[in-house]
Amino acid sequence: MENSKKAFSESIDSLWVNANLATMIPGRQYGAVEDGAIAVSGQRISWIGKRKDLLPGIEAKASKLVDVEGDWITPGLIDCHTHLVYGGCRANEFELRLQGVSYEEIARRGGGIRSTVSATRETDEEALYRQCIPRLHAFMEEGVTTLEIKSGYGLDMETEIRILRVAKRIGEENPITVYPTFLGAHALPPEYEGRSDAYIAFVCNEVLPAVINENLAFAVDVFCENIAFSKEQTERVFRAAKSHGLNIKLHAEQLSDQGGTSLAARYGALSVDHLEHLSEEGVASIAGSGTVAVLLPGAFYFLRETRMPPVELLRQYNIPIAVSTDCNPGSSPAVSILLMLNMACTLFRLTPEEALAGVTRHAARALGLQDRIGSLETGKDADFVIWHISQPAELAYHMGLNPCRRVIKKGVEIRSEASSTQKIICS
Repeated sequence: MENSKKAFSESIDSLWVNANLATMIPGRQYGAVEDGAIAVSGQRISWIGKRKDLLPGIEAKASKLVDVEGDWITPGLIDCHTHLVYGGCRANEFELRLQGVSYEEIARRGGGIRSTVSATRETDEEALYRQCIPRLHAFMEEGVTTLEIKSGYGLDMETEIRILRVAKRIGEENPITVYPTFLGAHALPPEYEGRSDAYIAFVCNEVLPAVINENLAFAVDVFCENIAFSKEQTERVFRAAKSHGLNIKLHAEQLSDQGGTSLAARYGALSVDHLEHLSEEGVASIAGSGTVAVLLPGAFYFLRETRMPPVELLRQYNIPIAVSTDCNPGSSPAVSILLMLNMACTLFRLTPEEALAGVTRHAARALGLQDRIGSLETGKDADFVIWHISQPAELAYHMGLNPCRRVIKKGVEIRSEASSTQKIICS
């Protein structure tokens, strides 16, 4: 913690006191600091530590002094894998799966991703934006301050660009930071049936340059799977992305082991996501690389999968583990990051601390933002959430309860809710 006089050489816009801090800095459980304080200057945290270590008179000098009343503060939550922008609804496929039809069979019948592609192509930019705002608000109400949004439901030039423009607009017109990812290689569109190599060439040589020209993406992603694209085709997209200076992410080992994780490691991927069929060889390939393993318990649950990601191997190889909603219309229509914490614990046996790290510190790394967000530290963005709880484990414990009281984004309070209930005490 930074307790020096130098930390107060600038004015303090707000000082948050009487708080318990889950800083998420490694070294102690949750990086906890009891009876702590956070000083905010501009958009950054200018001081953080125990309240008793504040310099005399500082509280009186703060432009805004806030008594947190003993509640807990965490970093702003981060969802590092979403498909938030899409058209249409696939509740009918939910019914089909419950009648025994597999996800792969639905995709082969022209459903799955392709059905959303058809609906999204028919939806104009303004309608796409309006349709995704309720989903966005659900995330923000649970303390999400940073969101990744993938394209991939256009699979043509016009619609892929449209989706990414909407994603960019979401970040411009709402108090949330959005990182758009180009997922042109999500599925094979019907007009390229039987010509997957030609489609990959189209993605690399035509769509990707157009995305770059409008500065619409910070990364590329590929669905490397037996119902999508091969390892060789995935590498073609990676090479094109690297030539344009974009980051790499990958849908990997969800339905089968295609070796995509090892390929992603060679290209310095920010993350590999899903991973139910990841082998020990694949885990070893990303050890020490900084590549994050992103677990998506919502998809695992919704598709009624039975093969779990190799969580214990990820721990043994010290791989950072992030957790995300995978918000999408077909396999994880989820907009609750808090529910994902519970699912990560109950389905994948993460501890509550691991789950919370998965939507803060490790999720930041999955977006390459670990120097700016993901933990409460001096110099980082003043993105944090105040929770009306008695212990951090409650964030993963409760189902259907949202104890979020206040959200601060880059020093500005974007959600405020006065406490009107007793704090829940787990005894």
